[in-house]
Amino acid sequence: MSSIATSLLPAVALLVTVLGSALTGTLPAASGAEPTGQFVWFGTYTGGPANSEGIYVSRFDATTGKLTAPVLAAAAKNPSFLAVHPTLPVLYAVSEVADADGKPTGAVLSFAIDEATGTLTNKNHQSSGGKGPCHVSVDRTGRVALAANYGGGSVICFGLAADGSLEPVVKGTASGGPGSSGVPGGFIQHEGRGPNPQRQEGPHGHSINPTSDSRFAVACDLGLDKVFLHSLDADKATLTPHGFGRTAAGAGPRHFAFHPSGRYGYAVNELDRTVTAFAFDPQAGTLAPIQSLSTLAADVTDTKGFSTAEIVAHPGGRFLYASNRGHDSIAMYAVDPDSGRLTFLGTEPIRGKTPRNFVIDPTGRFLLAAGQNSHTVTVFAIDAETGRLSFTGQSLDVPSPVCIRFRPSSSTP
Repeated sequence: MSSIATSLLPAVALLVTVLGSALTGTLPAASGAEPTGQFVWFGTYTGGPANSEGIYVSRFDATTGKLTAPVLAAAAKNPSFLAVHPTLPVLYAVSEVADADGKPTGAVLSFAIDEATGTLTNKNHQSSGGKGPCHVSVDRTGRVALAANYGGGSVICFGLAADGSLEPVVKGTASGGPGSSGVPGGFIQHEGRGPNPQRQEGPHGHSINPTSDSRFAVACDLGLDKVFLHSLDADKATLTPHGFGRTAAGAGPRHFAFHPSGRYGYAVNELDRTVTAFAFDPQAGTLAPIQSLSTLAADVTDTKGFSTAEIVAHPGGRFLYASNRGHDSIAMYAVDPDSGRLTFLGTEPIRGKTPRNFVIDPTGRFLLAAGQNSHTVTVFAIDAETGRLSFTGQSLDVPSPVCIRFRPSSSTP
């Protein structure tokens, strides 16, 4: 494949049920020098016109915004979303499939990171408990990993062993919810439907993120127009239904981002192309909607085929960004630190197609956008004063990229 670097070390086959082979490689260095920069990994959809084989890795220069040519870090089937352990050299991925290990479920995968090359070696995997897992996250303490199943309409929690490998899900009885005689476990099945008969015929778990103190997990369900708050016991790796915040009917909440202050949170709504701002009470565990506004300018009236995908708060707390598929842009917002309310600043085209995911680098200076259908990752500089994006001219060929992940800031080399 022309977009994949050829400087791979000899591949080592590692047979696992859903992973395929984990390959090792080296990233290219300029003029024979040792490669420098932070590792950044790309989750992809495999096969297809770009013939992706799994997870790719590159190095990112946070001074220039440049990326080295990607190499295959590990083969896997549809490793569409990634997360990195906060302290250990371990990466997690969902295998977004409808059947794994001969059962109607997807899988969550764990890999050891080679800290010299960024390539990955399989550690283990666990069933996701439902079809089509599409999101994975890890709490700040590194005690649990969480995943959401789009097809299954459910969420799941796994304890993490001392080496970062995934432990089997804790079995519960009934829901374990308030007033229930059941025992909490690591799995919650959402129930219900929304007003859109094509997209909301049932629950569709689309993301799950732990709060900074690991007391709650915030789960967006696109099919129910609800942003759930499940109580999280990170020591026991269990979830208990606690409450939820609502978006507008038919909005379809997809992903969620907390403001760095922890007082506000923002849901990007896939179906009506809006962002809903919530006030968050971390003690009571409540989300109260305070504002909803479009991800597009008012003069964009033909929105056929458009939808949103990702939402990210800038680590400085002054700006928020969301991605528009179809319109192929990043929406930019200023954040009022006193109220959490947003002011729309406009949109910036990604110079690619279908921005399923994007990420802000650990320095807060650059935004990297994954163009799923253009098979590119493009790099933008972030203006520290205005929050606006400007294209750096950097565009990297990556096959079907749908997620981008750096090491967390505290553990970035």
